[in-house]
Amino acid sequence: MDGFGIRIEGLSKRYGEGDTAVDALKDVNMIVAPGEVVGLIGPSGSGKSTLLKCLGAVIEPTAGKMTLGDEVIYDNGWKIPDLRALRRDRIGFVFQAPYLIPFLDVIDNVALLPMLAGRPNGESRKRALELLEALDVGHRAKAQPSQLSGGEQQRVAIARSLANQPPIILADEPTAPLDSERALSVVRILNQMAQQFNTAIIVVTHDEKIIPTFERIYHIRDGKTFEEKGQALS
Repeated sequence: MDGFGIRIEGLSKRYGEGDTAVDALKDVNMIVAPGEVVGLIGPSGSGKSTLLKCLGAVIEPTAGKMTLGDEVIYDNGWKIPDLRALRRDRIGFVFQAPYLIPFLDVIDNVALLPMLAGRPNGESRKRALELLEALDVGHRAKAQPSQLSGGEQQRVAIARSLANQPPIILADEPTAPLDSERALSVVRILNQMAQQFNTAIIVVTHDEKIIPTFERIYHIRDGKTFEEKGQALS
C-alpha cells in the first residue's frame, strides 16, 4: 500500500544522565502502512511501553524522527505545538481495560472525542452510531457500560478509538482480559476496521493466542526492534 500511517526513523529514548543513564530505545525503525495491523512483542522491560508512549506523544523521545500520515510530528524535537490536540484528533488508543465513562451511555462514550474536537453533537453521535453498528454493538447504543459484556465493552472502546478518524491506533494489550474466542474476535475486528478506515494499527501484546494473526511482527529487545514476517490467520 502506498504511503504510511506512521514512520519511525532512528528513534531513541534515554532516561537520566551520565553514569546513571538508561537507553530505553536505541535507534528504533518502524513503518506501518494505512490499513495494516502489526504486532509489537517483547519481554518485560524491553522498551514496548516506552515506544508506545513516544508514539502516542505522551513522552518525548531523545532523538529520531516520527512521521504521522504526511506530516513530521517529531524530528529531534516536537514539530506539533499542541500535543493534546494531536493525541485527541490523530491518535486512537485502545487499552487492556476499556476505560469507558460509567455515567455516559455507549453512544456518548464514543461521541465524546469528536464533540471535544469541536464537531456538532448531532454529527458526532451519527458518526458514533455508524461505528457501533460496524462493530455489531449498535443495538447497545443507549446502554450503560456496566450493562455490557467484556467483549462488548472492548468493541465500544475500539469504536471510540476510531471516532476522530485517526491515521493511527495504538492498542496496548487489548485482548489480555478476554478468552480465546473473544480475543481472536477483537483482532479480526481490528483488521476489518484498519482496512475499512485506512488506519494503521500497532498492537502491543503478550497474548500468544493472537500472535499468529499478524502478517508482520516487530520484536523489541533491549530497546532495539527487528521485523519478522508472520503467518496471518484468515
